[in-house]
Amino acid sequence: MIEERHSEEIEVQEDEILRQRTDKLIRLREEEGYDPFVHEKWIKKHTLDLVKKNFSHLAEDERDDTEIVTAGRLMTLRRHGKAAFANLADETSSLQLYFQVDAMGKEEYGFFKKWVDTGDMLGIVGHPFRTRRGELSILVTRCVLLAKALRPLPEKWHGLKDTETRYRQRYVDLIANPDVRETFRKRARIISTFRSVLEAHGSLEVETPILATLAGGANARPFVTFHNALGINMYMRIATELYLKRLIVGMLGRVYEIGKNFRNEGIDIMHNPEFTSMEVYWAYADYQDIMDLTEELIVAAADSVGSRDVVYQGTPVSFHPPFRRATMAELVRERTGFDIYQYGKEDDEKARAFAKEKGVDMEGYESRFLVLTKLFDEFVEDSLIQPTFVLGLPTEISPLAKKNPEDPDFTNRFELYIYGSEVANAFSELNDPLDQRERFMDQLKKKEAGDDEAHVFDEDYINALEYGLPPTGGLGIGIDRLAMFLTDSRSIRDVILFPTMRPKV
Repeated sequence: MIEERHSEEIEVQEDEILRQRTDKLIRLREEEGYDPFVHEKWIKKHTLDLVKKNFSHLAEDERDDTEIVTAGRLMTLRRHGKAAFANLADETSSLQLYFQVDAMGKEEYGFFKKWVDTGDMLGIVGHPFRTRRGELSILVTRCVLLAKALRPLPEKWHGLKDTETRYRQRYVDLIANPDVRETFRKRARIISTFRSVLEAHGSLEVETPILATLAGGANARPFVTFHNALGINMYMRIATELYLKRLIVGMLGRVYEIGKNFRNEGIDIMHNPEFTSMEVYWAYADYQDIMDLTEELIVAAADSVGSRDVVYQGTPVSFHPPFRRATMAELVRERTGFDIYQYGKEDDEKARAFAKEKGVDMEGYESRFLVLTKLFDEFVEDSLIQPTFVLGLPTEISPLAKKNPEDPDFTNRFELYIYGSEVANAFSELNDPLDQRERFMDQLKKKEAGDDEAHVFDEDYINALEYGLPPTGGLGIGIDRLAMFLTDSRSIRDVILFPTMRPKV
């Protein structure tokens, strides 16, 4: 109740400031004939980082005659009669400004004093100097108002902390929190690094449809829309896999795509309905090659943002290769004592009984392989803090992966886990059209039985396989989750510029 009242008071204050500043803008136009929004551009010759780098040597009370021409947002302002101190911020840094009537002249200083407020975008001309207190600053000789901020900076200029407001008004979050700007710069470096590594391996970046007549490539519930001209339902893609493998059939060799996927599922700190993934497919490769590539990509991404030794939410995580590699069966046996190889085809009930004794809910239809995956989800997943490749996932839950010829109940597939979350999924691609048709049929039966997330039957994809898909290794990496771990961001919303939010009532 107190927080609600405080929020209401802040809103009233902000509305009053908005009214006052709007009135000030109108008077500025009428009294001075000055419109701060007419400037087409301002030639910014110096960034604040450049000023810091080139003039850090200045001694106390020393000034340099170099003329600085810069620009940014006025973050704080402290007036003292015929002088004022302020803090100017640009995209990557901030620096103190010193406004003085003697340096600017009465007319220029009078304009600044009367019309400039915190939040305003300013063009600044001046000279670098260090104050008697030792702070590098710019002595302003000219100040140009480039854009008037009608709304005040958040929380009286002390930074924006409320997460709800941060996500809804990311533009304000970016103004108030330089660390947030750095997070998204790191995210961009991760993606750029992925591209560099893949292109060095001769991979071609491609684009495939976001809107399609079928939602395939993963087991997930899609978003559905309607195409008026065609008179059919269409689906936002849930994965790029089946289109990309068509391109391998078409002899493009090595391809990848970085883009948005959409899944009509819940929202939590690890899930957003709209998310970014990268999928890679290499002809004449298998899951072992792709595992090596995944490790190379992750290590390069860690290097690009600072270090292979990171601390995520207080827990050290090492991205030094090699990452641990273990089968799902091995990991489940380590944590629970369940050894799937002790259960035969007639032992599904015994397997379910084992899981029930461990407190895992059972529906009564689960095979021993589904029991294995449920035990993994319940007892193993959260324990995988350090990067770990989990190999040998059951064929029953891997409709697009090639079976292990030595143990056909399992596939040549792996998932990469970091801090208890799946970050990557990969396998030797199933390229047998007859086997693929059977697995699609099995998924179709599950969908007809009420499983909304079962894979669709894609006849055209079968048709493509019938032209011949070479041995292929494929990979999908969740870029948002990886960015979380490499930037110590608690929620996926912290690494998505505009996360999905419930509309304000």
